[in-house]
Amino acid sequence: MCGRYRLSRRKQLVEEYFDDWQEDWSPRYNIAPTQPVPVIRQNPKEPIREVSQMKWGLVPSWSQDSSRAAGMINARSETAATKPAFRDVLKSRRCLIPADGFYEWVRMGKTKQAYCFEVNEGELFAFAGIWDRWKDPSANWVKTCSILTTTPNAVTSPVHDRMPVILDPDCYDLWLDPGMHDMNAVSDMLKPFNARLMRCYLVSSRVNHVANDDEGCSMPVKLDETQKNLFPS
Repeated sequence: MCGRYRLSRRKQLVEEYFDDWQEDWSPRYNIAPTQPVPVIRQNPKEPIREVSQMKWGLVPSWSQDSSRAAGMINARSETAATKPAFRDVLKSRRCLIPADGFYEWVRMGKTKQAYCFEVNEGELFAFAGIWDRWKDPSANWVKTCSILTTTPNAVTSPVHDRMPVILDPDCYDLWLDPGMHDMNAVSDMLKPFNARLMRCYLVSSRVNHVANDDEGCSMPVKLDETQKNLFPS
């Protein structure tokens, strides 16, 4: 599961990491489902990458309406190739969804405590994404996307039984290639990320509320005794 994430790097830094980044982007600390997010695709006619905004929550092209979008923010990598909503786009409409952190929650009594997960202390990375386009009742094309998930690694498993697929940069070209239809090769890329390259830390309850979208959402806070038992040193 990945229900919130962060892309806090400024446009200039993102440009250095992802080629052909042209999208105007302000730092975001609490990106939520159904909001517009930047997505990187490869042009199907020539080998160049394109960046555009899409709504987070896949709406298949054959859908009658967009009511299920909020429930389609993630796709399980183990079954995506067989699900009607995901199987065709997994073959030819794959994308990168850039981020520099994501959040998961643990229920503690009557409250839920958020944790932020990062790669190498906050460096940029990319989720494995899929996208589709749907024509709304006004005949406008709406582009939407979903993040693929997999089994958790040693860093994420104490908090959640799923984690988003974080792609190795060496896989970007193959993942984006719309002409690559080998589902075995696709499946090989949908693995838990190397836990030795990740960390997690407790963050403020500010991130619990979608309206909050500032640096305070991902600021570390101290563990209490209960949380120390969850993540022993």
